[in-house]
Amino acid sequence: MKHPLVRRVLVTSLVTSALLCAVSVQAKEWKSITIATEGSYEPWNMTLPGGKLSGFEPELMADLCQRMKISCKLVVQNWDGMIAGMQAGKYDVIMDAIVITPDRRKVIDFTVPYASTPASFITTKSGGVLPAGTGAAGIIKLHDDAKEIEPAIASLKAALKGKTIGIASGTVYTPFIDKYFKDVATVREYNASADAILDLQAERIDAVFDDVTFATSILSKPENKDLQLGGTQLGGPIWGEGEALGIRKSDNDLKAKLDEAIKAALADGTVKKLSQKWFKTDVTP
Repeated sequence: MKHPLVRRVLVTSLVTSALLCAVSVQAKEWKSITIATEGSYEPWNMTLPGGKLSGFEPELMADLCQRMKISCKLVVQNWDGMIAGMQAGKYDVIMDAIVITPDRRKVIDFTVPYASTPASFITTKSGGVLPAGTGAAGIIKLHDDAKEIEPAIASLKAALKGKTIGIASGTVYTPFIDKYFKDVATVREYNASADAILDLQAERIDAVFDDVTFATSILSKPENKDLQLGGTQLGGPIWGEGEALGIRKSDNDLKAKLDEAIKAALADGTVKKLSQKWFKTDVTP
């Protein structure tokens, strides 16, 4: 005869397993999902005066949901708490230009990527900190290898020595700036990239490092006519596998649906069309 404690454990395990199976079956239906986005990272996502979300990602999400025949709701969430909020069940998907990295894969899962973009410094034209950007033709593609990176960014480090660099916290670019520029410059973190741009405009900092598509959108605004892309653009595997949707590791069924929809949108040119509309260039991976 088994010990009563062991039997209770076995019964509890069986009940738990049954409940998990029931939840899994129910989850596979996915009649509706909630998607978190920052709503202030132009042109990936932005909040219009009336509160409506717009941009590359909200339009792409609408297309994906139509393909999956799923009802979708977008909600605004600060970037800093986005992953924790999804893990807590506040929403099902993160869509916020989130780049796939090995560290993030330890915590959450990702769909196939729908974009891949380089990064650049943004400076003021009048400050003379960096020369005008080299453009897409001059992108230096980097791997996560210090021996490769150090000589490639030597001129950037020299120009930014003693300066203050703004960076959004928790991004794929944050550890890069900390590792390679903190020894020569002051690094100031912000909750959002838009906040860093405001300080750059006010000359409280000397440069901002961010995604080129975000920078290009910012530079197109009349109030930012004194801002420019500064120096060489940096791209390649160092930034990860590309931008994708973030999902919980337990939601494999949802991942499969989203993967299928993204692959179809890439194959029929929908992602490229939206990319040209919002970024004026093709950022498809």
